[in-house]
Amino acid sequence: MFVLFLLHMVSLVCISHGPSLICYKCKNYYLGLCYDGMSSCNLKKQESCAVENIYIITPKGRSMYYYSKLSCMTNCEDINFLSFEKRTELICCKHSDYCNLPERS
Repeated sequence: MFVLFLLHMVSLVCISHGPSLICYKCKNYYLGLCYDGMSSCNLKKQESCAVENIYIITPKGRSMYYYSKLSCMTNCEDINFLSFEKRTELICCKHSDYCNLPERS
């Protein structure tokens, strides 16, 4: 009887909060591999899956892909940051599980 009660409570929590999306999490992702151990994170309220693509600016002013960071991020917005030495492209998504893989993978 207690087990049925617990199952009922769990189902109510899942229905009221909805299923949580899952994102990849990695601090150093390059060419389809995570060099510090791939893990995952569950989205919380106001979070999105995020991929930060880091580019090095060459002496001729071109962007050369360096690596990516994968994470869950609060109040994420797509944006590009540019400095003299690097460019960071932030891409946010929450349309499906594990949507934050860089396009090059």
